[in-house]
Amino acid sequence: MASLSIPVGISACLLGQKVRFDGGHKRSVYCLNILSECFDFKPFCPEVAAGLGTPRQPIRLVGDAADPRALGTRNPDLDATDGLAEHADFVTEHHPELCGYVLMKGSPSCGMERVKVYHPNGMPNEAGSGIFAARLMANNPALPVEEEGRLNDAVLRENFITRVFVYYNWQQEVATDPSVHSIIQFHSRHKYQLMAHSYKGYKELGRYLASDAPQQPLDEVMNHYILTLMTFLKERANRKSHTNVLMHIMGYMKKDLDQDTKQDLLTTIEEYRTRKVHLVVPLTLLKHYLKRHGNDYILSQAYLDPYPHELGLRNYI
Repeated sequence: MASLSIPVGISACLLGQKVRFDGGHKRSVYCLNILSECFDFKPFCPEVAAGLGTPRQPIRLVGDAADPRALGTRNPDLDATDGLAEHADFVTEHHPELCGYVLMKGSPSCGMERVKVYHPNGMPNEAGSGIFAARLMANNPALPVEEEGRLNDAVLRENFITRVFVYYNWQQEVATDPSVHSIIQFHSRHKYQLMAHSYKGYKELGRYLASDAPQQPLDEVMNHYILTLMTFLKERANRKSHTNVLMHIMGYMKKDLDQDTKQDLLTTIEEYRTRKVHLVVPLTLLKHYLKRHGNDYILSQAYLDPYPHELGLRNYI
């Protein structure tokens, strides 16, 4: 795998650090053995940072599910809420280089969603988000965030890693030397990747860059574009949307391919659409012919190689 070092935050327990309330960890084999080849993981434990020892009294979310407090399970006078939120502010301020974040599922500090919230009398309330996770996401609405447990789902895994690489590309290609031109160049290279996730987003951002962006201050354009892009990329690409992109890409070669080759490509794309093969099959065939017949524009599309192929993500979707 190509040597990469994309900075990504992660709950420290997922890297095997013994920082959980019971002195244990939740080591993630996938993060450590696979993703660490291209992600430079930056571990954080907000509960330790908030001054809670290891081992320690567990905390849980109590009160309004939309704005809960993180209180001790044995001693409700222990309130870690402010410390957890302040650590999210610290990470935001001191680690702007992060291009993604992997959180611990179900944690009252790090859980992204569906974290148990209780009424003060101990009865279950509606689920919410961990205190640290909620503040982190509010501070960084464009940042790709996912729970480690959800990475077991092939579609969610591919979606998250795609978003991390897009955000990394943005930081490298646009944020380091911002201009409307660099944003347009970036958008041009990521058009089909966006189309695979949201045709609406593909049309909307294209119109925005063509009509509104040239009239607005650069910082407003930067903020609007990346937040809108990352929001649309959260939508899960599916076989129908991928098929649409594959057909668009094939269209760039229609004048150069003989009838038999066209039929082979169409058959393979249809096999993908009808769940007979995974995405890697039609893509591999398309890329083979693009080497001979593709132009600079289509060959530059991030959709063709959005991340190192060694990750094998398209072997399962």
